Amino acid sequence: MDLINAIVALLNFVLIPATAYGAQLALGALGVTLIYGILRFSNFAHGDTMAFGTTITILFTWLFQSMGISFGPLPTALIALPFGIAGCALLLLMTDRVVFRFYRAQKAVPVILVIVSMGVMFVYNGLVRFIIGVDTQRFADGERFIISARDFKEMTGLDEGLALKSTQAITLVVAAVAVALLFWFLNRTRTGKSMRAFSDNEDLALLSGINPERVVMVTWLIVAALATIAGTLYGLDKSFKPFTYFQLLLPIFASAIVGGLGSPVGAIAGGFVIAYSEVMITYAWKKVAGYVLPESLAPDNLAQLLSTDYKFAVSFAILVVVLLFKPTGLFKGKSV
Repeated sequence: MDLINAIVALLNFVLIPATAYGAQLALGALGVTLIYGILRFSNFAHGDTMAFGTTITILFTWLFQSMGISFGPLPTALIALPFGIAGCALLLLMTDRVVFRFYRAQKAVPVILVIVSMGVMFVYNGLVRFIIGVDTQRFADGERFIISARDFKEMTGLDEGLALKSTQAITLVVAAVAVALLFWFLNRTRTGKSMRAFSDNEDLALLSGINPERVVMVTWLIVAALATIAGTLYGLDKSFKPFTYFQLLLPIFASAIVGGLGSPVGAIAGGFVIAYSEVMITYAWKKVAGYVLPESLAPDNLAQLLSTDYKFAVSFAILVVVLLFKPTGLFKGKSV
């Protein structure tokens, strides 16, 4: 029975939260890797792009809630999500037209575009804070749990309860649908194949009659959708605070690089690697150890490798190790 309680505790505090967090990071990393693979630069504004898309989604969520519009047991934010995607897409297309198009025309080296994206990042950061403020915003509604720890204990008679939040289940379902649609689009549609060809060999793609501006526009639209979905799912599962999304840039980039920058499959794998690493290293293992070890060997302290305050340091350490020993990542990237 103690072993079952240990497994339940592991599921409750490590595996389920890490899986949901990994799906959110994977969606964010997909946006980063698409921009790198197709537009050929690392977009440091991606975290704040997620924040902007989520901000628009939150505003529409509040609007619908004030009008009495709901989605039953599901969060109202799912209804507002298309409006957030549209607002984020409009911002990205305007930014590309005003900023990035000039540097593409000048054939600027990637490092220049990286520096430019840092400037865009600060503008987005200020814009989000101006619109929604700096405080933590909670916009989740509907049913909070699919199953609560108390109900689980009553059903099973175990000492340890298992809680599955509705936002965690929604994250996994929405992320799976978004990834499936993305891979279908890249592999089955003419535009998706054009994007892959443009990524593999830009000069040959242009000679084949592919319109580069159309490829760029579609890329930004997909990135807007991925960023808004990732940001909204993260905000629903935890909470929304603009500075948190700025901090998320590190684990998102770490996910993309660990998986192989430019590889969509690698971005997904990297997201889960980073998520599981962060959660497992910062989790206090005392409870699980207390179930599986004899009382004489059970730890007296929290058995925590690092405090949760150092969660992002785990991403940084993994990023450094990967860049030193396997810079191409788990899956060799540099192309979509």
